[in-house]
Amino acid sequence: TRTKLPFQWKINKGKSKSIKLCFSDGKSRIDYILVYRKSSSQSEKREVFERNIRAEGLHMEKEASLTNSDVIFLKLHAPWDVLCRYAELMNIRMPFRRKIFYMHRRHKFLSRLRINQFRGWLPRKPMKFDSNTLPYLEENESFTAPFSRSRIHHFIIHNKETFFNNATRSRIIHHILQRVKYEEGKNKMGLNRLLSNNSYEAAFPLHEGWYHSKNSIRTHGAENHRHLLYECWAWWGVWYKYQPLDLIRRYFGEKISLYFAWLGWYTGMLFPAAVVGLLVFLYGVFTLEHCPVSKEICQATDIIMCPICDQYCPYLRLSDSCIYAKVTHLFDNGATVFFAVFMAVWATVFLEFWKRRRAVLAYDWDLIDWEEEEVKLRPQFEAKYSKKERMNPISGKPEPYQAFTDKYSRLLVSASGIFFMILVVIAAVFGIVIYRVITVSTFAAFGWALIRNNSQVATTGTAVCINFCVIMLLNLYEKVALLLTNLEQPRTESEWENSFTFKMFLFQFVNLNSSTFYIAFFLGRFTGRPGAYLRLINRWKLEECHPSGCLIDLCMQMGIIMVLKQTWNNFMELGYPLVQNWWTRRKLRREHGHHTMANLPQWEKDFHLQPANAYGLFDEYLKMILQFGFTTIFVAAFPLAPLLALINNIIEIRLDAYKFVTQWRRPLPSQAKDIGIWYGILEGIGILSVITNAFVIAVTSDFIPRLVYAYKYGPCAGQSQSAEGCMMGYVNASLSIFRVSDFERRSQYRDYREPPDSAEPYSYTLQFWHVLAARLAFIIVFEHMVFAIKTLIAYLIPDLPKDLRDRMRREKYLIQEMMYEAELERLQKEKREKKKGRVHHKEWP
Repeated sequence: TRTKLPFQWKINKGKSKSIKLCFSDGKSRIDYILVYRKSSSQSEKREVFERNIRAEGLHMEKEASLTNSDVIFLKLHAPWDVLCRYAELMNIRMPFRRKIFYMHRRHKFLSRLRINQFRGWLPRKPMKFDSNTLPYLEENESFTAPFSRSRIHHFIIHNKETFFNNATRSRIIHHILQRVKYEEGKNKMGLNRLLSNNSYEAAFPLHEGWYHSKNSIRTHGAENHRHLLYECWAWWGVWYKYQPLDLIRRYFGEKISLYFAWLGWYTGMLFPAAVVGLLVFLYGVFTLEHCPVSKEICQATDIIMCPICDQYCPYLRLSDSCIYAKVTHLFDNGATVFFAVFMAVWATVFLEFWKRRRAVLAYDWDLIDWEEEEVKLRPQFEAKYSKKERMNPISGKPEPYQAFTDKYSRLLVSASGIFFMILVVIAAVFGIVIYRVITVSTFAAFGWALIRNNSQVATTGTAVCINFCVIMLLNLYEKVALLLTNLEQPRTESEWENSFTFKMFLFQFVNLNSSTFYIAFFLGRFTGRPGAYLRLINRWKLEECHPSGCLIDLCMQMGIIMVLKQTWNNFMELGYPLVQNWWTRRKLRREHGHHTMANLPQWEKDFHLQPANAYGLFDEYLKMILQFGFTTIFVAAFPLAPLLALINNIIEIRLDAYKFVTQWRRPLPSQAKDIGIWYGILEGIGILSVITNAFVIAVTSDFIPRLVYAYKYGPCAGQSQSAEGCMMGYVNASLSIFRVSDFERRSQYRDYREPPDSAEPYSYTLQFWHVLAARLAFIIVFEHMVFAIKTLIAYLIPDLPKDLRDRMRREKYLIQEMMYEAELERLQKEKREKKKGRVHHKEWP
């Protein structure tokens, strides 16, 4: 068996008394805070709501703000009987017996080999906290069961005040507030509606004191759980440490803790992807001097290229593209195909092993069967469809019913709104295309030589920056998505979240990646040829790729967008709350003195913090999922994407932790057993990444044309072995000739067409069809091979670790035995008492 000594972590009692988290009587703990203004016009609804709160058994106390006499704080406390009643109603699992651990067979085998003795000689793991830093959480070492008042004697109750922790108490009160009516005789209920109509200005559970301390946590202990979280999680000095997920769960609830578990797992899995991507990039660096293609371009001083625009653009020598050819080789080299396959396999391994990790967390946090127990109807759905009910086939109880025609008519209107907003994004991309077409001529006539000589790169760079600004402006779609989701009237909160999440992700994904798809698969593909160009609105010639290829444009698009987006997200995530809170403190110091914030009660300090996101963890998940898309979908064109994502995520974890602990009001603790619809979106991105990378390698890069030339048209054609000089002449073979009759000269352009003096001038050559066939064949072979590997890996990796399955079976067996023994003991006790003539009818003394 495994034993764990009690942790020596203590709350400084002297400080805890000064932090008043109780009613004025000093006994009733404050479990929830409601804030309103006396000048609000919704006083009648508020009075009815508070009267119904009292009827539910909650205790209330009002206190005016010390900084604003118009603001009133309503403190709520749930007494023991209310907590027990609703804990049973909500099927909250509570500890009832200490776990008995047994040594796994593998550990027994290792102990026989005396390997554990050698472990003491090895250096301690620097990423783990030592046993004297984190507290001992008893609930993690106990079996749990749904709370029942009739079997209350089975549960481990050392103290009624601490049996339900703060997170559970807040969740129970929020559950009550969401179902209390605020108008007599009407089905209008719920705190959310009162917040939306300004009856109440804010609603939040309290933070457990201040997160800073003058004394060291190692010598004086932590002041409270918030202080402990700051020192062990949100402080920048512990950026390399593992996250204390059990502490996060105890303070913020399972849903937030699961997000940080997923983010930490994703960040850890990015390490191998970043290393391999960096090696691919370094391979391009070390082989740059031996690349025959870039050498040929740099030495092609006698090849004159056609102008890239109608006006102002001069004829250029192919050797002018020397630098861009070398940069292209850094990303488009012999290791690119391997890296694309690796990243497709990596995405599958990441998702499969996350399922295993999630299963372990769900088991440790008693969430395996949570979904079946906790599905509740939304109050808005209940109020809307309360007149028509039908029997629930699972519970056997009547519940509100939404008619088929009403449901699908609402879905049709919602889908139309989504389609319209996607058309708006496509229109914005079309505007960027027009900008690129017009600007390339403007930059070609620019007075500054640096811009004039690099007009195409300048056009791409400015277009990407403008595209980023358009992306940020179109983020206003959030309000439209909220309106459409509420119009659908989802049945449960999870359905509402899934519907809103899908709309926002679809729009943001199209908004962020539409220009990237245009550059990867459409730029320079349908421009025509010199003398017969396709024109936009019969006026502007469509933009062509750079003489060194289109991949350099795609790399610039991905690099600039990824860096700007992550920088902006980090600023808005932490910088904006910091500035807002600083301004609030400055304003209070001006009006009420220098020491105002230090003397305020905890509820008023929390009120002056930034409110938690109204959509929970939606924004956090969304930006990470979009980053995952950037890391996988076009990774063949930008191998450094995993490295940039890794650096960002290491910072992101501590930014999010610091924001949750110090800058935001305490969010409502809530439960979740997985990351919800986001997992399905991740799987969809993984499938899409295989397809897009196949097309990037086959269509955007020059991998296939080089391969066809080497084995069919080059100096080594027909030979079984490839030599270093097999690519000599490739650049010239990939160019076509156009005769400029006015100037008695000829220019060349990137295409596979017959020369002007052939029998069929400017028609496609046989090499063009060979390249096209090879591209199609590569796409089919690559996709089938990678999908087969992904399917095989998903099949070979079980969703549940074997030791977890054994633990679950053993726990089920032990729980049955314990419940049987406890019930037998109770019956024997009652039998003995009857014989003595003493009968007790109460379950709890």
